[in-house]
Amino acid sequence: MDIRFQNLGPEQWKGDVLLAPVCQDEALLEQVPELDKVAPWLVIAPALRDFKGKTGELALLHGHPDLSVPRVLAVGLGPREKVSTSDIRKAIAAAVQLCRKQGYTSIVLPEPALAKLPGGRERLVEECVCAAQLALYRFTALKKADEDETADPQWLAVAFDGQEVPDAAHAAARRGENAAWAVSLARDLATTPPNLLYPEMLAQKAQELAREKGFACTVLDETDLEKEGMGCLMAVGQGSGRPPRLIVLEHAPAGHEQDKPLVLVGKGITFDTGGISLKPAANMHQMKADMTGAATVLATVAALAQEDAPRRVVGLLACAENMPGGRAMRPGDVVRAANGDTVEIQNTDAEGRLALCDALAYAQKTWVPAAVVDIATLTGACAVALGTQLAGLFSDDADLAERIRAAGGACGEEYWPLPLWKPYVESLKSEVADICHMGPREGGAINAALFLQHFIQEGVRWAHLDIAGVDWAAKATPLAPAGPTAFGARTLLDLARGGV
Repeated sequence: MDIRFQNLGPEQWKGDVLLAPVCQDEALLEQVPELDKVAPWLVIAPALRDFKGKTGELALLHGHPDLSVPRVLAVGLGPREKVSTSDIRKAIAAAVQLCRKQGYTSIVLPEPALAKLPGGRERLVEECVCAAQLALYRFTALKKADEDETADPQWLAVAFDGQEVPDAAHAAARRGENAAWAVSLARDLATTPPNLLYPEMLAQKAQELAREKGFACTVLDETDLEKEGMGCLMAVGQGSGRPPRLIVLEHAPAGHEQDKPLVLVGKGITFDTGGISLKPAANMHQMKADMTGAATVLATVAALAQEDAPRRVVGLLACAENMPGGRAMRPGDVVRAANGDTVEIQNTDAEGRLALCDALAYAQKTWVPAAVVDIATLTGACAVALGTQLAGLFSDDADLAERIRAAGGACGEEYWPLPLWKPYVESLKSEVADICHMGPREGGAINAALFLQHFIQEGVRWAHLDIAGVDWAAKATPLAPAGPTAFGARTLLDLARGGV
């Protein structure tokens, strides 16, 4: 769906339907006064008397079919004092899905109506545009065309009451459009079956995007990984016939080539059987999305390049397939990480931290980062602790942690801070190696984060995002179908835009 603008005033607005967001028990024509000019027939619309504006309530009001805007879709937001940006985002997404169901080809979103809602004028334009695009997301690459499936609306117009589109609002709409593109890309990658997307294929996709969007992409193959001493990443992938890869991305626009980069590190386990410590069969198909961290990093860097963001950002995708082959790593193996430390492996299903630790060491050896943020579907323990609506956030840098929480909160991705509890480091001690890669079951998410912190040098700003539990939706919502959610893509994009 294209995003357009209409700026000649309400009398000139055109579209199959106009979305009118309304707070509960407030008069529609008072909250969106421009409707007097767009749809004067609303004063006698019988259905309007029944509309209360409750959360999730939608009322489709019909005028004469020959009018320039023949329909108004009233969108309920609930009580004004309780309305949040999240409520507005969900409501707009649900409204756009109804428009698709009805077969409408064009939608008008009146910007003056958004200006009366809490959340900030430009931010709401960005969020509504993004929500409208994500509401239409479907993964159809591997299915035959369904002749009975309703087509998406062709365009949504953000409409203004004036002769010009304000620059700030125009930029906000384009940010929302690009954010939705990034999330959709990450969802596509995480949804693609593991026989079609494995480390080499993910590297190929990254190279194609780099050529198309104009950022740098270098791929380290197994020979390169061995030279770099990445014994942990190589151990994860050695049971598979598909070798591991470290994919290195860089967006460095003119004038920013020498800036200290924000380094984003993503876990890219393209399929996780658990290795020798084999997972249960139930829901193992979801392990194709164990590379969601890497998918969000790739999508973020590509989106930043697409909008030519004035910020240097490096992305590292630590990619492997964790399989129980004859050469697979075993519980009890000791391997050497890229920082030179030996690591004892106790459970081969705790493979994500092994892939990440080498990428973190490589990042600090290669660059002087402004900050390092890793993102991973790392521990079931985090999902048990926080459920399916909150991701875990680990950082000793209070400012960085707050920036991440603010970025996520603004776009509907919520994080809860968890402690890097130093006494638990004792549980990572090994009798045979410099460090053991896991501690006891209790505090599993904290132990994993402490293991990663072992590879962070003194003075380097670092945060770890554990998105296990929020990366996969069991049920469809207005903003996402069931399956991979691409949680984290918008957070990283907002964080990079904000200049951390």
